[in-house]
Amino acid sequence: MTYVDGYLLPVKKKGLNTYRKMASGMAKLCKKYGALHYFECAGDDLHNKMAKIHFPKLIKAKPDETVIFAFVIYKSKASRNSIMKKIMSDPSMGPENWKDKPMPFDMNRMAFGGFKTIVEK
Repeated sequence: MTYVDGYLLPVKKKGLNTYRKMASGMAKLCKKYGALHYFECAGDDLHNKMAKIHFPKLIKAKPDETVIFAFVIYKSKASRNSIMKKIMSDPSMGPENWKDKPMPFDMNRMAFGGFKTIVEK
């Protein structure tokens, strides 16, 4: 069974293109080092009446923010750990590449976790 890293985070609507560029770079690194799939999804239908709690409320999204739901699929947890180690060692991840670039999202309201696949079809 595959392994999945999942993310939920708020991004300012006017900063979505900046975020998309940053996420595209991360996607390239993940794929370069062996991730099977990489997805970044912007909120579209976030207030479904079937849900008691909506994604924007979970991450305390402000009116000028949208919610990003992202996930990366790996062959296994061991594969994910190996890939992440390579990504963190990649020269493009060095602090000199990020020091003058503000994060286009609030990391204090980001949720992240690794998930074992329990159903895969």
